[in-house]
Amino acid sequence: MSQQDHTLDPSLASWVASANDASTDFPIQNLPYGRIRRKGSGEPWRIGVAIGDQVLDLRLALDAMPWSDTLRPAARELASGDLNAFMARPMADRVAMRAALSHALRAGSGHQRALAGCMVLQSDIEHDVPCRIGDYTDFYTGIHHATTVGKLFRPDSPLMPNYKWVPIGYHGRASSIGVSGQQFRRPKGQTKAADAAEPSFGPSKRLDYELELAVFVGRPNELGEPVDMARAEDHVFGLALFNDWSARDIQAWEYQPLGPFLAKNFASTVSPWIVTMEALAPFRRPFERPAGDPQPLPYLDSPANRSTGAIDVTLEVLLHTQAMRDAGLPPHRLSQSSFLDAYWTVAQLIAHHTVNGCNLQAGDLLGTGTLSGPTAAGAGSLLELTQGGKVPITLPNGQTRTFLEDGDTIILRGWCERAGARRIGFGECAGTVLAPR
Repeated sequence: MSQQDHTLDPSLASWVASANDASTDFPIQNLPYGRIRRKGSGEPWRIGVAIGDQVLDLRLALDAMPWSDTLRPAARELASGDLNAFMARPMADRVAMRAALSHALRAGSGHQRALAGCMVLQSDIEHDVPCRIGDYTDFYTGIHHATTVGKLFRPDSPLMPNYKWVPIGYHGRASSIGVSGQQFRRPKGQTKAADAAEPSFGPSKRLDYELELAVFVGRPNELGEPVDMARAEDHVFGLALFNDWSARDIQAWEYQPLGPFLAKNFASTVSPWIVTMEALAPFRRPFERPAGDPQPLPYLDSPANRSTGAIDVTLEVLLHTQAMRDAGLPPHRLSQSSFLDAYWTVAQLIAHHTVNGCNLQAGDLLGTGTLSGPTAAGAGSLLELTQGGKVPITLPNGQTRTFLEDGDTIILRGWCERAGARRIGFGECAGTVLAPR
């Protein structure tokens, strides 16, 4: 598990002036990684590090910094755009790279003159997904989401009997994951109305978002070798924001008996920056189950997980309709929740995913599932906010929504803050619904 070190000192300042703004998502204490290039350039993708309103282009920095013999191979991987190779490195290498970048970017650094020419404004870059995502598993860790949705279908017993014993998940489609700014067509599929004798085919009428976090796997494990709780977070590179779009009407018809399929695989959107586990170290919290709930089985338990297994991330969802954009109105916040409400921790997801011998690989993405809070103000989907489409929400401009309409943009934001630590953020994860083909 990542420990706090000098790179997290809240008094650290950077020679990149915008990184010292208290409101920035990307102070020197953060240093997240993403895959970038200059807009419209057609340049090869390379890895960049966000700092304030700028990005350190590691392709340019490869020759501008005097890398140590130990770090130069890792710097070459990042310069070539191969974040997966870097993610697969031992944690010690990642910690050493973070220390080197922190030293180079801090105020008074002797590297300022050399690196000044390696900086690019974030407004001048375009993003790809931050790494190659080979496999994608979506979990169901949001107990408030599971309970609220379960009540719509099973009022007397909203949670399945296994929910509090086993981290529930399904294998998703990695090929349709796109980076923030993704635009996708409204999906089509089979649906069946409750009063219909037969299903029909057409565009989804109950399109929804899901507020999630993405857990990116770093160091892989060999096939047949489970990762125990004591080592689980050594295999995690970091977190990003994640929107697992859902066609609720398609899902309702196809869900049984094998689970999500066309209702989920048409699009998912991830934010462009991976915030490393090292940067998240100040925001760890104890993990404990509510009184009366079963304790995790031994393979899902450890002293470290109990003491610091939870991560304090505040999350919010905003909606920007086409009419709001046309009128120059800002996005409207729909909800705010916290990762602290998740029923399972990052370490537990890794341990459970591998306990049967499954081999995770660098770049694999584990979705947390919808992260809702205990009240309606923290609902992580429209399915919850509108009580299954029965209670429309009214927006400030008078528009109403039960589910998403064409032209709607959903924006996810996330940040961590506490006394005695520098606030860090995840940037934005935005996606827009287009009309069906």
